[in-house]
Amino acid sequence: MSSPPPRTPAAGLPLLEDLPDVRGLSVLVRVDFNVPLVEDSKAPGGRRVADDFRILAALPTLRWLLERGADVTACSHLGRPKGCPDPRFDMAPVRARLDELVPGVHLSENLRFSPGETAADPAFVEQLVSGHDAYVNEAFGASHRAHASVVGPPRTLPSAAGRQLAREVEVLGGLLGSPARPFVALVGGAKVADKLGVLEALAQRVDVLCVGGAMAFTFLVAAGRSAGDSLVDPDHLDACATLLDSGVEILLPVDVLALESDRPFGRSADGEPPRLFGPDVPAGWRGLDIGPQTAAAFGAAVAGAATVFWNGPLGVAEDERFATGTRTVAQAVAAAEGFTVVGGGDSVSALGRLGLSDQVDFLSTGGGASLELLETGDLPGLVALRAAPNAPRS
Repeated sequence: MSSPPPRTPAAGLPLLEDLPDVRGLSVLVRVDFNVPLVEDSKAPGGRRVADDFRILAALPTLRWLLERGADVTACSHLGRPKGCPDPRFDMAPVRARLDELVPGVHLSENLRFSPGETAADPAFVEQLVSGHDAYVNEAFGASHRAHASVVGPPRTLPSAAGRQLAREVEVLGGLLGSPARPFVALVGGAKVADKLGVLEALAQRVDVLCVGGAMAFTFLVAAGRSAGDSLVDPDHLDACATLLDSGVEILLPVDVLALESDRPFGRSADGEPPRLFGPDVPAGWRGLDIGPQTAAAFGAAVAGAATVFWNGPLGVAEDERFATGTRTVAQAVAAAEGFTVVGGGDSVSALGRLGLSDQVDFLSTGGGASLELLETGDLPGLVALRAAPNAPRS
């Protein structure tokens, strides 16, 4: 692990120190406590938090406010309720864990129990800010959504970026600015359509781009290879071909672990062993993980990098038969001597399962938000904060 890349300040973004004296004030904090839950008969509501990474990330901000005498109310979404109360998504298990970690913070009910949250309804914004004197956005993972709790409060309340959100912008902004080179990015996941924009943006900045996961098969077909029955997006073949011809060094799988197309895979699938092909997958077979040669090539690229960014699994990692590629890449990122950034979601979870989280320089709390920031250079939540009445003016 090494020093972070050069700082690229988020111009005009108000920080906690830009708030008025919070002693005696009621502060609304938008957090991202959309965390995984597991069944537990002894826990509140029969469920408990399975991974508290996002809760822990918000603690420095919550403690800063409490230590300065603020009355703190946190608000978050959880899951995807349909705009009405749903007991499967109530905040009781999250509230219980938060109380253990930082007593004294009130956590309101799931924001998405109201249709006004995702619709950014002004009436819901007014309801949210009622009785509060200031606002803090500590929900980087939700800041790519123009939802009521993200963009509404800064219109009227003195507002600030929380500690974690500010650090997210600093680190990811550094990747957009002047990262130490060589800069290597690894991007995985299922759908090329979901990540094509960030791949195009990264191709303009990185020295090496490693593409894995199911979306790699669209690139392989664009390069003239056979993908068998693997997931391929025919609507984006031309875009992938253009990216392959862009001049950036793109590493694609040279070997693939595959299963016969009629065989089940996933968390509860049977244990039939996969076969190794490479790089062409024959008809009747579906590629589900990168092979050992590919994992070694990706790992070598990471080992030689001064800056590394990783987002997305390299295979169907919830099925142990197809988790080796993601595990190998996670170990390579953890062992890298360069500055390492992992862009949230399944990648952070993989590091946690392997006990490698503390061997990476920066773990983002937002997968989708980190990708959008790298793709566009901004987020709706950041735009809203810069327009707050107390934001620094240039």
